[in-house]
Amino acid sequence: MYALAIIRYRRPFDEIAPHVEEHRAYLKELKAQGLLLASGPFDPRTGGGLLLRIPDGEEIGTALDRIRDGDPFTRLSLAQYELLPWNPVIGTEGLDRL
Repeated sequence: MYALAIIRYRRPFDEIAPHVEEHRAYLKELKAQGLLLASGPFDPRTGGGLLLRIPDGEEIGTALDRIRDGDPFTRLSLAQYELLPWNPVIGTEGLDRL
């Protein structure tokens, strides 16, 4: 199962900026675990997006909550997540190779 996470900043970017490296380190951990396929900020810098892969057999809601709650942006109340389980039907062969 795949999911999209939309991250929206709750504070001005100048309050977010000092925590970006900690957030990116967390995302690199998710990538190493095979949970994160791609991520990046929006333009203009109001938040960002994540493309996630949730392993088969894992409860999607529990997995997404854990990903959200582990993010320094969430723990520091700097951003909020919108978590969207996603079942792509076109292009899955490309996603499955990632």
